[in-house]
Amino acid sequence: MSDVMIDPPLHRPRERLQHAGARSLTSAELLAVVVGSGSVGYPALQIGEGLLHRVDGALSRLAALPVGVLAAVPGVGRARASAVAAALELGRRLAVETAAEAPTLRDPAAVAACFAPRLAGLPVEEFHVVHVDAKHRLWRDVVVSRGLLNASLVHPREVFREAIADRAAAVVLVHNHPSGDPTPSPEDRLVTGQLVAAGRILDIPVLDHVIVGRGRFLSFAEAGLL
Repeated sequence: MSDVMIDPPLHRPRERLQHAGARSLTSAELLAVVVGSGSVGYPALQIGEGLLHRVDGALSRLAALPVGVLAAVPGVGRARASAVAAALELGRRLAVETAAEAPTLRDPAAVAACFAPRLAGLPVEEFHVVHVDAKHRLWRDVVVSRGLLNASLVHPREVFREAIADRAAAVVLVHNHPSGDPTPSPEDRLVTGQLVAAGRILDIPVLDHVIVGRGRFLSFAEAGLL
């Protein structure tokens, strides 16, 4: 009998990737796509979560593990471990190639210039958490929510989980207002306050929250709202 198991519909990151794009997936879901089919008792998503649990969620530590150690994670095996190692090495090489090209987000104008072309014309709000390194260079852009911004969707746990795993030096919050008016709403202020407070506790400061409108933007830092 084959040990390949068909994952339930709700555990199919591959379909979600095809529908919403790779950036919409968590690290565990991306690993699930890499490993492909699960095995008996171990759906692909569970395998991805198991790999991350092995390294406390840090992809950099996962990439440093030998194939033999990866293979020992329940449900992985040598074939899946080899695929994961290859994917992580591709990611490392891509990071090396693009490090010199990464934009530096030292001021709100630079943030707006980087994100306005993508966000200004969207019909719904998108909330991005931008991970930056110690030199304020963009390291990773994580889409946290799409649709109406509210505190229940943009929770500090979800925002900082990926930042901690990436060992981000700081984060910049960015979202758009489809109305074109970047004036912050009461909900914008509430969410920002919660995330700034959480960042202080975790020692991952929120450098700014930039709201992109149509042809203009607002910076919480410049407006004295952080």
